Amino acid sequence: MRYDLPDLRLVAAIADTGSLTRAAEQVHLAPSSASHRLTQLEAALGVPLFVRHARGLTPTAAGESLLRHARQVFAQLEQMHADLAPYASGLNSQVTVFANTNAINCFLPEDLGDFLREHPRIRICLEEQPSPAIIQAVAAGQVDIGVVAAEGGLAGLETQAYRRDRLVLVVPLAHPLAGRDAVAFGEVLAEPFVCLHAGSAIHTFMMNHAARLGGRLDARIQVRSFTAVCRMVAAGVGIGMVPRSSLAAVDSVRTVEIADDWAPRDLQLCVRSTSALSPAAAALCEHLAAKGSMAATKRRP
Repeated sequence: MRYDLPDLRLVAAIADTGSLTRAAEQVHLAPSSASHRLTQLEAALGVPLFVRHARGLTPTAAGESLLRHARQVFAQLEQMHADLAPYASGLNSQVTVFANTNAINCFLPEDLGDFLREHPRIRICLEEQPSPAIIQAVAAGQVDIGVVAAEGGLAGLETQAYRRDRLVLVVPLAHPLAGRDAVAFGEVLAEPFVCLHAGSAIHTFMMNHAARLGGRLDARIQVRSFTAVCRMVAAGVGIGMVPRSSLAAVDSVRTVEIADDWAPRDLQLCVRSTSALSPAAAALCEHLAAKGSMAATKRRP
């Protein structure tokens, strides 16, 4: 079965206007041509796409389904045009980077900013994903560079150290946990949590670890940043889990170490093969590794 863009644009225009005549005008077709196209499309599909009535046309269930897919096609086309347009104005190349929440919120903004100032004709496509999904995407060749927490599953990929961090609990000063130096994650599952929004890599990470312990995290409220987590905790909404590097200047919270072995978050850069990277991706990987090396040197006494 064949579809073409004029057919899909016509369907969308009819749905938007409720009129075949106005839709034909919108997509620059004669009304007779528009009617013929719609009739042929419905015959090819074997179902009516619109109900004809005195007031115009309204989509059937099949028409609504086709319309949803058509709009997705249009969105993908617009994204394709947006991705290609910079090349016409002199863009050299694009590098795709997947990174976890920790890296995107705490380290990459400054490091990528420095790189892009030095390479104004390179574009970076950055996407947040959980570490396992990043590893899979890099291994499949879908992503140039991944930034992940050091975990299993990196076999076959080339890695370089990037940053060292640690997940900690933040609790209100008056909370019973505030007097503890360290606590196991399993001990706090019954506590109400302030979490990052569902779909963020660290939210998925926390939910998965709670499930492995046979529990369920009580996400009392979800926010969009680690700073917001700390401020909500200070207001007594619940407790939170954040990377130590992200701790905001909030006075009314106390940090508590997490005793679990996954609390240290040693971030790594991972690629399929350094030798196979494009010049732009290789330059970015080298830049990030150098930033990590500089940060490690500053930490040494």
